[in-house]
Amino acid sequence: VHCLRPAVITAMSKWFVSNFPGDVMFAVKTNPDPKVLRIVARAGISRFDVASLAEVKVVANTIPGAKMYFMHPVKNREAIFAAYYNYGVRDFSLDSHEELQKILEVTNHADDLNLYVRLSMASDQAAYSMEGKFGVKLEQASSLIVAARKASKKLGLCFHVGSQCMNPEAYAAAVQTVVDLLKQNDVRLDVLDIGGGFPSIYPGMTPPPLMDYMESIKASIASQPMLSECEVLCEPGRALVAEGGSVVVRVELRKGNMLYINDGTYGSLF
Repeated sequence: VHCLRPAVITAMSKWFVSNFPGDVMFAVKTNPDPKVLRIVARAGISRFDVASLAEVKVVANTIPGAKMYFMHPVKNREAIFAAYYNYGVRDFSLDSHEELQKILEVTNHADDLNLYVRLSMASDQAAYSMEGKFGVKLEQASSLIVAARKASKKLGLCFHVGSQCMNPEAYAAAVQTVVDLLKQNDVRLDVLDIGGGFPSIYPGMTPPPLMDYMESIKASIASQPMLSECEVLCEPGRALVAEGGSVVVRVELRKGNMLYINDGTYGSLF
């Protein structure tokens, strides 16, 4: 039996809206159930990080008028076309010249694109590393940033410090890396998306208080004058919904201290 805890999701969503120094978008992939989308929307989150056309559709059908950001850096042409022309998506992530060219071709070189170059960041402070999977390497980022600046209405940079990040200072280090990169290329930045990675509490894994993450992020942004005019975004997912649900199982047998239940790691517990 799957149990949803609306009050928990509501409280976490409101906490992020109140404490993050910018705008919050929910990472839909962490729980795309329409019930969850409605809960976070009622709590004040009107922006959604979508990673597939299926997620675009469920958000559009559940929360009419929601602002969607297609933040998967590798998308097929059909998904880009449908997102742009059918669902009004204007914000797209990319991490290669090939993906940039694909977006421009499919949208007929539209002049209202907001493009986010995803940078590869070290994620050794996280339980699950995202390094190497997505993101342009820093030493190869300059030409892509310049090309995206020319093609976009708004230019954003985004990154992911890793899922279940256990060190608040990882965000400050990533922000400093972004600033250094901007100085090297003399490029104006409109949007800084610091991604997700905000942790939840699990048995044997208790992260620092979430407020420590907010304070680290606030201090790092405030210390950089060139970011003073930037829109700032984040993409919490796990932190909003991990404690917002439970699975009730039945114990079918007990052998000493071992319990055999009617679900498992290849079922709901995955």
